[in-house]
Amino acid sequence: MVVAIGIVLMFLLTQATNNRELYERNYGRLFVLNMVVAGLLLVVIAWIAARLFSRLRRGRFGSRLLVKLAAIFALTGLLPGLLIYVVSYQFVSRSIESWFDVKVEGALEAGLNLGRASLDALASDLAAKTRAAAAQIAEMPESSAPLALERLREQLPANDVLLWSGNGQLIASAGQSRFQLNPDRPSTQQIRNVRAQRSLAVIEGIDDPDPATAGNARVKALAIVSPTTATSLLGEPRILQVTQSLPATLVANAVAVQEANREYQERALGRDGLRRMYIGTLTLSLFLAVLGAVLLAVILGNQLARPLLLLAAGVREVAAGDLSPKPALQGKDELGGLTRSFAEMTQQLADARTAVDKSMMQVDAARANLQAILDNLTAGVIVLDEKGNIQSTNPGATRILRTPLAVYEGMPLASVEGLEAFGQAVQQQFDDYMNERRQHGLDHWQQSFELNASQLGTTQMSITLVARGAEMPSDTPGKTARLLVFDDISEIVSAQRAQAWGEVARRLAHEIKNPLTPIQLSAERLEMKLAGKLVGADAALLAKSVQTIVDQVDAMKRLVNEFRDYARLPAAELKPVDLNALIADVMHMYDRDGIDRDDNTGHVPVVSELDPNIPHVMGDAQQLRQVIHNLLQNAQDATEGRPERKVTIRTQWNDAGHRVRLVVQDTGSGFPDHILKRAFEPYVTTKAKGTGLGLAVVKKIADEHGARVDLLNRVEEGVLMGAQVSLSFAVAT
Repeated sequence: MVVAIGIVLMFLLTQATNNRELYERNYGRLFVLNMVVAGLLLVVIAWIAARLFSRLRRGRFGSRLLVKLAAIFALTGLLPGLLIYVVSYQFVSRSIESWFDVKVEGALEAGLNLGRASLDALASDLAAKTRAAAAQIAEMPESSAPLALERLREQLPANDVLLWSGNGQLIASAGQSRFQLNPDRPSTQQIRNVRAQRSLAVIEGIDDPDPATAGNARVKALAIVSPTTATSLLGEPRILQVTQSLPATLVANAVAVQEANREYQERALGRDGLRRMYIGTLTLSLFLAVLGAVLLAVILGNQLARPLLLLAAGVREVAAGDLSPKPALQGKDELGGLTRSFAEMTQQLADARTAVDKSMMQVDAARANLQAILDNLTAGVIVLDEKGNIQSTNPGATRILRTPLAVYEGMPLASVEGLEAFGQAVQQQFDDYMNERRQHGLDHWQQSFELNASQLGTTQMSITLVARGAEMPSDTPGKTARLLVFDDISEIVSAQRAQAWGEVARRLAHEIKNPLTPIQLSAERLEMKLAGKLVGADAALLAKSVQTIVDQVDAMKRLVNEFRDYARLPAAELKPVDLNALIADVMHMYDRDGIDRDDNTGHVPVVSELDPNIPHVMGDAQQLRQVIHNLLQNAQDATEGRPERKVTIRTQWNDAGHRVRLVVQDTGSGFPDHILKRAFEPYVTTKAKGTGLGLAVVKKIADEHGARVDLLNRVEEGVLMGAQVSLSFAVAT
């Protein structure tokens, strides 16, 4: 606690030292607090010294060593500290006066004068140019003033050129002031001065000490434009105002010199306070450092003597025949290692009689653990022989490949129904690996495989595997076993593709949408400019072309907005939701939508089969509403051109899996193989005018809800009956 307080005080002392006013204001408090900490350190040191003296009188082992180490550390910290203090004291007391040199003060004064002279020269030059410019526009009427002012702004060059009337009303302007509602008009005093002197130059912003606003420093010159009867009916004199920004480097240097001179003068006045501040800080720091060094010496000495005391006690116990486990220190030094070695030696002597039995128990436990690990691995593991025959598998392989591989043990992997191509590819990889291993010394091979629905013998989506193969060690010469480990990365690949499409959507929305509005505005402006100049076929062609551009721009905006909404889909706020009530609410709206769509294609009925026993699910009602609408819309569109057009939405409660299942079926033509494999990727669609974002949004929302999405084609007795999309949700707790 004392050390922590001391560190905090040293930090506060350092902060106060950097601020002379803060230090002088809190010097007394800091001194008292540091003396309190020093007193506490003295009390702690006295207490530890008393304990050492007591141990030494009782003849405790290691007491003399501890006293010796403490004295060595204390002297090591005290002597260098005193030497540094003496040298630092002399340096501080004698060198502060050298900081305030007459030459430095003269150089700063010369720098200030040089900066003022440079700024005055710039102001005089701009005033002369402004007078010449006023003479040029003296004979120019007010109607031509804007163009003339623009030419003057480019010639000077200047940021702003303004022409004011005699009573301060703006006549014309050029430059940045054109975009201001109330340009900076000359003050009344400036108008009086310019009338008296014919011209005036003012430097603004140079006296602002803030570096952020010093970059706005400028020179403003005013000159009288002599009135003539040709330019003004009232004969009032006009005022030409020219504003020019000062060079940023010149302004920064001028402000820096001015600030340095001010700080130098302040330091010169407080040199006595500086000397007292540094010497006081140095003294307090030395005092706390020396006391801390003594305290640290005692603590470190105790840490060094502790391992020796532990070893001495252990040797006495071993000599008495006690071979029980001995305590050991976990330090990384040699003494800690010595205690650990001694503890290991006694442990080895005690465990010598039971070493064989314990080893056998460990082997049995390791074998059982390995089998448990293989049985519970999510990855698939298959052990093959040289010819590719299956020797053993784990449940993970059966789950991933959706085939009972235990039935095919002793048979080639390539002979398993639905896995012929996969087995041949694996065998080829092992053959290539064995050849390359002899040449390059490889220890494994790794390859990804994609098994589609036809290979798996199912109508569900295909899966992507990443497989790794290696040769297993064998006790029998000439016979080797091959280990094949694989995992289903379909979800990872799908997530990566969704993330990539989200990035593409964001970039498209940013890169494409920006030029669309200028294109539309330019086309409409062309039509406005040329509409009155063209007649007949040319006018009709112009109107048609412009309308085509506007329609296509709107279409591109809608497409970009859809991609943007996909990329910016908000995070789901999961709450308990009644899925049946949500579906019923959507069905009311959807029935009206179906009536509105009763065109030449006919109305597509939607039948709901809701399980009344399903519990609430964890979900975002707004996003789930979007999922249901997308699935029903896709299902209705899929039935176009089919003899029977029907969509069914169903909810089911799976008591065994403790999940709620939402199923949408249609009587359409199903998913083609190339679509089924990439159905959840954006822009993958079978519709002529679709964007392919429907199922992509469904998958993204399902991932946010922790739901599983399955796609399949319903086949009954070899006849395709339509497509089915199902989602499995977790129930609300």
